[in-house]
Amino acid sequence: MTKEHGKKKNRLEGIARFIVEKRKAIYLIYILLAIFCCFSAGWVSVDNTLTDYLADDTETSRGLKRMEEEFITYATAEVMVDNISYADAEVLCDTLEDIEGVKSITFDDTTKHYVDGAALFSVTFDGENDDPLCEESLHKIETEMQDYDAYISAELGNTKAETIAKEINVVMVLTCGIILAVLLFTSRTYMEVPVMIMTFGAAAILNKGSNFMFGEISFVSDSIAIVLQLALAIDYAIILCHRYMEERESSEPMDAVVAALCKAIPEISGSCLTTLSGLAAMAFMHFQIGLDMSMVLIKAIILSILSVFTLMPGLLYSFSSKIDSTHHRNFVPNITGFTNVVIRLRHVTPIIFVVCLIASFLISQNCPYVYSYEHLTTYTKNDSQIAEEKIKDTFTASNILALLIPSGDYEKEQQLAEELEAMPEVDTVTSLATTEAEEKDGETLRLGDKMTPRELAEFADIDIELVDLLYTAYAVDQEEYGHIVGGIDHYGVPLIDMFEFIYDEIQDGAVSLDAEQQKDLDDLYDELTDGKDQLNSGKYSRLVMDLNVSQESEETFAFLDKARQTAQNYYGDDVLLVGNATSNFDLSATFGEDNTLISILSIVFVMIVLLLTFQSAGVPFILILVIQGSVWMNFTYPTLRGTPIFFMSYLVVSSIQMGANIDYAIVITNRYMELRQKMPKIEAMKQSLNLAFPTIFTSGSILAAAGTAIGFLSSDGAISGIGICLGRGTLLSILLVMGILPQLLLLGDFIIDKTSFKKPERKEKKANEEENEEKKENVPIGKEAVEGA
Repeated sequence: MTKEHGKKKNRLEGIARFIVEKRKAIYLIYILLAIFCCFSAGWVSVDNTLTDYLADDTETSRGLKRMEEEFITYATAEVMVDNISYADAEVLCDTLEDIEGVKSITFDDTTKHYVDGAALFSVTFDGENDDPLCEESLHKIETEMQDYDAYISAELGNTKAETIAKEINVVMVLTCGIILAVLLFTSRTYMEVPVMIMTFGAAAILNKGSNFMFGEISFVSDSIAIVLQLALAIDYAIILCHRYMEERESSEPMDAVVAALCKAIPEISGSCLTTLSGLAAMAFMHFQIGLDMSMVLIKAIILSILSVFTLMPGLLYSFSSKIDSTHHRNFVPNITGFTNVVIRLRHVTPIIFVVCLIASFLISQNCPYVYSYEHLTTYTKNDSQIAEEKIKDTFTASNILALLIPSGDYEKEQQLAEELEAMPEVDTVTSLATTEAEEKDGETLRLGDKMTPRELAEFADIDIELVDLLYTAYAVDQEEYGHIVGGIDHYGVPLIDMFEFIYDEIQDGAVSLDAEQQKDLDDLYDELTDGKDQLNSGKYSRLVMDLNVSQESEETFAFLDKARQTAQNYYGDDVLLVGNATSNFDLSATFGEDNTLISILSIVFVMIVLLLTFQSAGVPFILILVIQGSVWMNFTYPTLRGTPIFFMSYLVVSSIQMGANIDYAIVITNRYMELRQKMPKIEAMKQSLNLAFPTIFTSGSILAAAGTAIGFLSSDGAISGIGICLGRGTLLSILLVMGILPQLLLLGDFIIDKTSFKKPERKEKKANEEENEEKKENVPIGKEAVEGA
């Protein structure tokens, strides 16, 4: 041992002993932090909208920001009642409209609202989505609908977050049960299980409670971070615990804990770096939810490591007597038979793997990614999803698209609305300028129509002299004196502007009305104000299109270009389209770059860690080939089945799978490289697989089970997709790591030596030792078993 190495070892031992000796102070710190985090967990703000994480320069982000600044968007809900006559539906509509907080209900005898005994009420509330009064009104509607065969679809307030939270609580209970069962199965003593649970319980509480430092996190991160934290980092505690058990065989508890911690710190640190590398790659996504998840999960892994390094050593020492007295027999089976088969097939299976690798790469490139929830299905469905599916199956699904344009020219706005409504993809266009004000003698008057004094006098049956007087006053108010000099008769004023002017004059006392006339005027003004709040801010106008195409298709994306170009013909580049369709288009545009970026960065980051860990260029190549192969095979499955997968599920899972599952490969490779210095490669690999199997089985089964539980129990398409893909990907990684990696390491043993940065220090063996081992492994399994016995 060199002098420098001795100093480092002594320093590490000093730190380890300090941690154990000061365990009570550390317990107190963790207890205080846990109490604080129980309160601070409620300070975390959760964002339930994926579009908020689009890049600021996307059309959707710019459009949503403009709408938030310029317009009011009232909360809405769809209420479907099955098995009801049209007459009864009309009566029910009036009842619902009388509920406090309900602004209006759209219902008529068209196929959009009544089909084969099913009625659909489109409810608009007197407030925005985050208004608590809207939630109260929705609860009143639900109460009113108790005696009907009703389905209600609405997203108000925190209803989505509350639903996800309930589902994740069930996932947590199930995951904890799975973790407990797996730990009991793979443990050596019963008492080590509570020690590991206390360690990660503390880490989970600290991570949950410290999320407030980010200000706001996504609903995806909030829901799955704690489950993934337990699943991704449990092997750190297992490594330290197993090291302690080995040291305890020959040392007293204090010395055993110190020695175990000294040996575990480098091993755990190297292992976690690959996980952190994969998570760090997500931070570079254009879709900023990657950064959000990256920060939350990286913090979770770091806190888990700190808990293992600082809290767990003290717990192991404090409960050492209980650990000693609760030993039980080993439940983990010996896999010698499996290792023999793997080694004997090393010249055959890699060829099949290469063929599968190429095929899965090509097939996975055609994975049916989607960018909205429209085509996603989940195993668990909440009440809102059930209602949405029922409504979609009964009525034509709506696809609303908003077009934001500069305001001020109602005539131009009317022309644009008419041109858009003439397009086959558009059912209706709603705008302030085209809103019908009154119909008389078969002629419809719209709010944006310009009318001269005589036209208004004839239409409204008002004395022409009074109208001339009003138009003159309006011209003075607008400082358009030329119309007064040249004659007011040909002065055209939009009806909406004239109405507002007249209303202001009445309010100022220039004109007096009786009580009934004043009430009618006030009602009209309130309706007009509501319309302007939603459709015209004075600076911008909003045209709302109801499309008859899906939210996500080539036809829809082509229509966006056509609609945008049509609007630009009138207003230049200062137009914005906003809606689910544009959001899907923006997400699809960033996906290609994010996919490439994540794949490259994950591999590069992990490659750097592996190069530093193994000091060889050959080892990282083999390990990454295996894990990347499992990623491609993972996403071959939905391609072959034609099952749509949410794009974010692919980006997140491919990153986590590369960063986390590579740990399994590192465990085997570390063991093999260590034992290869002492014995022939065949025997080294057999022992490596047997020694690594308990760790890989424990960590891998927990991650796979946790992911699968999330996938089956979450009703959110994005979260469910992440869980299903992560569970399937982990199982594939375990299969390849245990079956293919050992074969590639054996076949590439020569290459590993040649590409090593340092000269292997293997003990010299007799020339015939390898030959004898080769002969031995070729003995039939049955005969070998007899000889061994």
